[in-house]
Amino acid sequence: METTATGPATDPRAFTSFAQFYPFYLTEHSNVTCRRLHFAGSTLALACLVMLVATGNAWWLLAGLLCGYGFAWVGHFVFEKNRPASFKRPLYSFMGDWVMYKDIWTGKVRI
Repeated sequence: METTATGPATDPRAFTSFAQFYPFYLTEHSNVTCRRLHFAGSTLALACLVMLVATGNAWWLLAGLLCGYGFAWVGHFVFEKNRPASFKRPLYSFMGDWVMYKDIWTGKVRI
């Protein structure tokens, strides 16, 4: 079993709703550099989505996925020193990325 500084790690599969999962998601993003990388990756992913719609070139979809996940995974492995929850709860983690992105824009989460 993995452990954290505060004890045994929580298994993200234990949550039965996104409302339960999101506070855990935020604890997995406590490092400011990790959050900044998520924000940058999400912003670039949105720009790639705009380019996909504008050009019809499917390569922008790949670029968006690489930006979004690449920046986030660097944040986790290098700065946060944990494994992304997306490995065990991909849908909740994807939702968490966008809720945190909104929360950063609205000032609920600081970067």
